[in-house]
Amino acid sequence: MATLTYVYAESTAVLGPLATYAEPHSYDLCAQHAESLTVPRGWEVMRLAMPSSPPQPGPDDLLALANAVREAASAPAAQEQRTLRAPFDGPVPAEGTRRHLRILRDPS
Repeated sequence: MATLTYVYAESTAVLGPLATYAEPHSYDLCAQHAESLTVPRGWEVMRLAMPSSPPQPGPDDLLALANAVREAASAPAAQEQRTLRAPFDGPVPAEGTRRHLRILRDPS
């Protein structure tokens, strides 16, 4: 796996190790797509050194997982609120409807 990041101002695509957090213009690629990457004509590809084996989970990963489980377990009230709302019958077009694109109102 690798992360592809575009730098439009410099016409450069950077392919490197899997990112630990999301950034604009960044995309995670599987190994097959990372190897067969092509860019537009005139662009440069920078391929950063890739680790030979995937990183092993560390104590921070375990702590993040435990916090996510705790948070999910303590939020049953929010789930009940979602089920008490009126059923959603579909999007309601707002004023200013155009041919292909529509502005949709919030169903709540």
